[in-house]
Amino acid sequence: MTNLVSELLGTLWLPLIVIALVFLASAIRILREYERGVVFTLGRFSSVSGPGLFLLIPFVQQMVKVDTRTLVQDVPSQDVISRDNVSVKVNAVIYFRVIDPERAINQVEDFMAATSQLAQTTLRSVLGKHDLDEMLAERDKLNRDIQEILDTQTDNWGIKVANVEIKHVDIDESMVRAIAKQAEAERIRRAKIINAEGEHQAAERLIQAASVLGSQEGAMELRYLSALQEIATDKTSTLVLPMPLDLLTMMQRKPGAGAR
Repeated sequence: MTNLVSELLGTLWLPLIVIALVFLASAIRILREYERGVVFTLGRFSSVSGPGLFLLIPFVQQMVKVDTRTLVQDVPSQDVISRDNVSVKVNAVIYFRVIDPERAINQVEDFMAATSQLAQTTLRSVLGKHDLDEMLAERDKLNRDIQEILDTQTDNWGIKVANVEIKHVDIDESMVRAIAKQAEAERIRRAKIINAEGEHQAAERLIQAASVLGSQEGAMELRYLSALQEIATDKTSTLVLPMPLDLLTMMQRKPGAGAR
Protein backbone atom coordinates (compact mmCIF):
# COMPACT_ATOMS: atom_id res chain seq x y z
CA MET A 1 0.00 0.00 0.00
CA THR A 2 2.81 2.33 0.87
CA ASN A 3 4.55 1.58 -2.37
CA LEU A 4 1.33 2.30 -4.27
CA VAL A 5 0.94 5.70 -2.61
CA SER A 6 4.57 6.53 -3.30
CA GLU A 7 4.19 5.61 -6.95
CA LEU A 8 1.01 7.66 -7.21
CA LEU A 9 2.67 10.72 -5.67
CA GLY A 10 5.65 10.29 -7.89
CA THR A 11 3.37 10.30 -10.91
CA LEU A 12 1.31 13.34 -9.86
CA TRP A 13 3.94 15.65 -8.40
CA LEU A 14 4.77 17.29 -11.72
CA PRO A 15 1.14 18.11 -12.65
CA LEU A 16 0.55 19.40 -9.12
CA ILE A 17 3.52 21.73 -9.36
CA VAL A 18 2.32 22.99 -12.74
CA ILE A 19 -1.18 23.63 -11.37
CA ALA A 20 0.28 25.46 -8.36
CA LEU A 21 2.41 27.68 -10.58
CA VAL A 22 -0.53 28.50 -12.83
CA PHE A 23 -2.66 29.26 -9.80
CA LEU A 24 0.04 31.53 -8.36
CA ALA A 25 0.60 33.28 -11.69
CA SER A 26 -3.10 34.04 -12.04
CA ALA A 27 -3.19 35.38 -8.51
CA ILE A 28 -0.25 37.79 -8.83
CA ARG A 29 -1.01 41.32 -10.03
CA ILE A 30 1.46 44.16 -10.58
CA LEU A 31 0.25 47.71 -11.17
CA ARG A 32 2.32 50.73 -12.18
CA GLU A 33 2.52 53.93 -10.12
CA TYR A 34 -0.27 55.60 -12.09
CA GLU A 35 -2.59 52.55 -12.11
CA ARG A 36 -5.19 51.39 -9.61
CA GLY A 37 -7.15 48.15 -9.49
CA VAL A 38 -10.82 48.08 -8.49
CA VAL A 39 -11.25 44.63 -6.91
CA PHE A 40 -14.54 42.72 -6.82
CA THR A 41 -15.02 39.65 -4.62
CA LEU A 42 -17.79 37.37 -5.87
CA GLY A 43 -19.18 40.31 -7.81
CA ARG A 44 -19.18 42.80 -4.94
CA PHE A 45 -16.78 45.72 -4.64
CA SER A 46 -14.18 45.00 -1.98
CA SER A 47 -11.20 47.36 -2.36
CA VAL A 48 -9.00 49.54 -4.53
CA SER A 49 -5.51 48.09 -4.82
CA GLY A 50 -2.20 49.30 -6.18
CA PRO A 51 0.27 50.42 -7.13
CA GLY A 52 2.79 47.61 -6.75
CA LEU A 53 2.41 43.87 -6.16
CA PHE A 54 -0.68 42.23 -4.66
CA LEU A 55 -2.58 38.94 -4.87
CA LEU A 56 -6.05 38.06 -6.12
CA ILE A 57 -7.93 34.88 -5.32
CA PRO A 58 -8.48 33.20 -8.71
CA PHE A 59 -12.10 32.61 -9.75
CA VAL A 60 -13.25 34.47 -6.63
CA GLN A 61 -11.88 37.97 -7.18
CA GLN A 62 -11.74 40.05 -10.35
CA MET A 63 -9.99 43.36 -11.00
CA VAL A 64 -10.71 46.32 -13.27
CA LYS A 65 -7.64 48.44 -14.05
CA VAL A 66 -7.98 52.27 -13.98
CA ASP A 67 -5.48 54.85 -15.24
CA THR A 68 -5.20 57.83 -12.86
CA ARG A 69 -3.07 60.04 -15.12
CA THR A 70 -4.45 63.18 -16.76
CA LEU A 71 -6.30 62.07 -19.87
CA VAL A 72 -6.69 64.18 -23.00
CA GLN A 73 -9.81 63.82 -25.13
CA ASP A 74 -10.87 65.69 -28.25
CA VAL A 75 -14.44 66.95 -28.39
CA PRO A 76 -15.70 66.44 -31.96
CA SER A 77 -16.77 69.50 -33.94
CA GLN A 78 -20.21 70.67 -32.85
CA ASP A 79 -22.77 72.74 -34.78
CA VAL A 80 -23.62 75.71 -32.57
CA ILE A 81 -26.12 78.51 -33.19
CA SER A 82 -25.04 81.61 -31.31
CA ARG A 83 -27.39 83.97 -29.53
CA ASP A 84 -27.30 86.34 -32.53
CA ASN A 85 -28.32 83.44 -34.85
CA VAL A 86 -24.93 82.76 -36.43
CA SER A 87 -24.16 79.12 -37.25
CA VAL A 88 -20.63 78.05 -36.36
CA LYS A 89 -18.68 74.84 -35.90
CA VAL A 90 -16.73 74.56 -32.67
CA ASN A 91 -14.40 71.84 -31.39
CA ALA A 92 -12.48 71.63 -28.14
CA VAL A 93 -10.20 69.47 -26.02
CA ILE A 94 -10.70 68.48 -22.39
CA TYR A 95 -8.18 67.42 -19.76
CA PHE A 96 -9.43 65.24 -16.91
CA ARG A 97 -8.32 62.49 -14.55
CA VAL A 98 -9.85 59.84 -12.31
CA ILE A 99 -9.58 60.78 -8.63
CA ASP A 100 -11.87 58.02 -7.30
CA PRO A 101 -11.45 54.73 -9.22
CA GLU A 102 -14.27 53.03 -7.32
CA ARG A 103 -16.88 55.60 -8.38
CA ALA A 104 -15.47 55.81 -11.92
CA ILE A 105 -16.17 52.08 -12.37
CA ASN A 106 -19.33 51.61 -10.29
CA GLN A 107 -21.21 54.87 -10.94
CA VAL A 108 -21.00 54.99 -14.74
CA GLU A 109 -20.75 52.30 -17.40
CA ASP A 110 -17.93 53.90 -19.44
CA PHE A 111 -16.54 57.08 -17.91
CA MET A 112 -14.53 57.95 -21.04
CA ALA A 113 -17.58 57.86 -23.33
CA ALA A 114 -19.78 59.53 -20.72
CA THR A 115 -17.34 62.41 -20.26
CA SER A 116 -17.06 62.88 -24.02
CA GLN A 117 -20.83 62.99 -24.53
CA LEU A 118 -21.29 65.36 -21.60
CA ALA A 119 -18.58 67.65 -22.98
CA GLN A 120 -20.32 67.82 -26.36
CA THR A 121 -23.72 68.76 -24.95
CA THR A 122 -22.19 71.27 -22.50
CA LEU A 123 -20.19 72.90 -25.30
CA ARG A 124 -23.33 73.46 -27.37
CA SER A 125 -25.34 74.65 -24.39
CA VAL A 126 -22.81 77.19 -23.12
CA LEU A 127 -21.79 78.65 -26.48
CA GLY A 128 -25.40 78.94 -27.60
CA LYS A 129 -25.95 81.54 -24.86
CA HIS A 130 -23.33 83.91 -26.27
CA ASP A 131 -22.93 86.11 -29.34
CA LEU A 132 -20.36 85.37 -32.02
CA ASP A 133 -18.21 88.30 -30.88
CA GLU A 134 -18.07 86.84 -27.37
CA MET A 135 -17.05 83.42 -28.74
CA LEU A 136 -14.13 85.03 -30.56
CA ALA A 137 -13.06 87.58 -27.94
CA GLU A 138 -13.87 85.93 -24.59
CA ARG A 139 -12.60 82.42 -25.17
CA ASP A 140 -10.89 82.20 -21.79
CA LYS A 141 -14.12 83.00 -19.96
CA LEU A 142 -16.05 80.41 -22.01
CA ASN A 143 -13.37 77.80 -21.26
CA ARG A 144 -13.77 78.43 -17.53
CA ASP A 145 -17.56 78.25 -17.72
CA ILE A 146 -17.51 74.92 -19.57
CA GLN A 147 -14.87 73.50 -17.22
CA GLU A 148 -16.85 74.43 -14.10
CA ILE A 149 -20.05 72.84 -15.44
CA LEU A 150 -18.27 69.63 -16.49
CA ASP A 151 -16.37 69.40 -13.21
CA THR A 152 -19.59 69.72 -11.22
CA GLN A 153 -21.46 67.08 -13.20
CA THR A 154 -18.59 64.55 -13.33
CA ASP A 155 -17.85 64.80 -9.60
CA ASN A 156 -20.30 61.95 -8.90
CA TRP A 157 -18.27 59.79 -11.27
CA GLY A 158 -15.02 60.39 -9.38
CA ILE A 159 -13.62 62.46 -12.25
CA LYS A 160 -11.88 65.85 -12.02
CA VAL A 161 -12.03 68.03 -15.13
CA ALA A 162 -8.85 70.10 -14.95
CA ASN A 163 -9.14 72.22 -18.09
CA VAL A 164 -11.17 72.83 -21.23
CA GLU A 165 -9.78 74.56 -24.31
CA ILE A 166 -11.82 75.67 -27.33
CA LYS A 167 -9.61 74.90 -30.32
CA HIS A 168 -11.38 76.26 -33.39
CA VAL A 169 -14.43 78.38 -34.16
CA ASP A 170 -15.18 77.91 -37.87
CA ILE A 171 -17.57 80.35 -39.56
CA ASP A 172 -18.81 80.83 -43.13
CA GLU A 173 -16.76 82.80 -45.65
CA SER A 174 -19.48 85.44 -45.95
CA MET A 175 -19.42 85.95 -42.19
CA VAL A 176 -15.62 86.28 -42.29
CA ARG A 177 -15.94 89.16 -44.79
CA ALA A 178 -18.59 90.82 -42.64
CA ILE A 179 -16.38 90.59 -39.56
CA ALA A 180 -13.45 92.07 -41.52
CA LYS A 181 -15.61 95.03 -42.61
CA GLN A 182 -16.79 95.53 -39.06
CA ALA A 183 -13.20 95.49 -37.77
CA GLU A 184 -12.14 98.01 -40.43
CA ALA A 185 -15.03 100.32 -39.54
CA GLU A 186 -14.09 100.06 -35.88
CA ARG A 187 -10.48 101.03 -36.65
CA ILE A 188 -11.63 104.04 -38.67
CA ARG A 189 -13.93 105.12 -35.85
CA ARG A 190 -11.14 104.91 -33.30
CA ALA A 191 -8.78 106.87 -35.57
CA LYS A 192 -11.32 109.66 -35.92
CA ILE A 193 -11.89 109.77 -32.18
CA ILE A 194 -8.15 109.92 -31.49
CA ASN A 195 -7.72 112.68 -34.11
CA ALA A 196 -10.59 114.70 -32.62
CA GLU A 197 -9.17 114.32 -29.12
CA GLY A 198 -5.78 115.51 -30.40
CA GLU A 199 -7.35 118.58 -32.02
CA HIS A 200 -9.24 119.34 -28.83
CA GLN A 201 -6.12 119.10 -26.67
CA ALA A 202 -4.13 121.22 -29.15
CA ALA A 203 -6.83 123.90 -29.08
CA GLU A 204 -6.78 123.96 -25.29
CA ARG A 205 -2.99 124.35 -25.28
CA LEU A 206 -3.18 127.21 -27.81
CA ILE A 207 -5.73 129.00 -25.64
CA GLN A 208 -3.50 128.59 -22.59
CA ALA A 209 -0.47 129.84 -24.52
CA ALA A 210 -2.35 132.89 -25.80
CA SER A 211 -3.51 133.66 -22.29
CA VAL A 212 0.06 133.52 -20.94
CA LEU A 213 1.47 135.65 -23.77
CA GLY A 214 -1.26 138.24 -23.38
CA SER A 215 -0.85 138.54 -19.63
CA GLN A 216 2.82 139.66 -19.77
CA GLU A 217 3.94 142.86 -21.48
CA GLY A 218 6.59 142.22 -24.12
CA ALA A 219 5.95 138.47 -24.20
CA MET A 220 4.48 138.67 -27.68
CA GLU A 221 7.53 140.56 -29.00
CA LEU A 222 9.86 137.93 -27.54
CA ARG A 223 7.82 135.17 -29.16
CA TYR A 224 7.97 137.07 -32.45
CA LEU A 225 11.78 137.35 -32.28
CA SER A 226 12.05 133.67 -31.42
CA ALA A 227 9.98 132.82 -34.48
CA LEU A 228 12.22 134.98 -36.66
CA GLN A 229 15.26 133.14 -35.35
CA GLU A 230 13.73 129.79 -36.23
CA ILE A 231 12.84 131.03 -39.74
CA ALA A 232 16.37 132.37 -40.29
CA THR A 233 17.91 128.97 -39.65
CA ASP A 234 15.75 127.38 -42.35
CA LYS A 235 17.35 126.99 -45.80
CA THR A 236 14.80 128.93 -47.84
CA SER A 237 15.29 131.60 -50.49
CA THR A 238 12.25 133.67 -49.56
CA LEU A 239 11.33 135.01 -46.12
CA VAL A 240 7.90 136.38 -45.36
CA LEU A 241 8.03 138.52 -42.20
CA PRO A 242 4.71 139.31 -40.54
CA MET A 243 4.36 142.83 -39.21
CA PRO A 244 3.69 143.08 -35.46
CA LEU A 245 0.24 144.26 -34.52
CA ASP A 246 1.67 146.75 -32.05
CA LEU A 247 3.54 148.50 -34.84
CA LEU A 248 0.40 148.75 -36.95
CA THR A 249 -1.43 150.25 -33.98
CA MET A 250 1.27 152.84 -33.45
CA MET A 251 1.20 153.82 -37.14
CA GLN A 252 -2.54 154.25 -37.00
CA ARG A 253 -2.33 156.45 -33.89
CA LYS A 254 0.40 158.86 -35.14
CA PRO A 255 -1.69 160.78 -37.73
CA GLY A 256 -4.34 161.35 -35.17
CA ALA A 257 -1.81 162.66 -32.68
CA GLY A 258 -0.33 165.15 -35.28
CA ALA A 259 -3.78 166.53 -36.03
CA ARG A 260 -4.13 167.50 -32.40
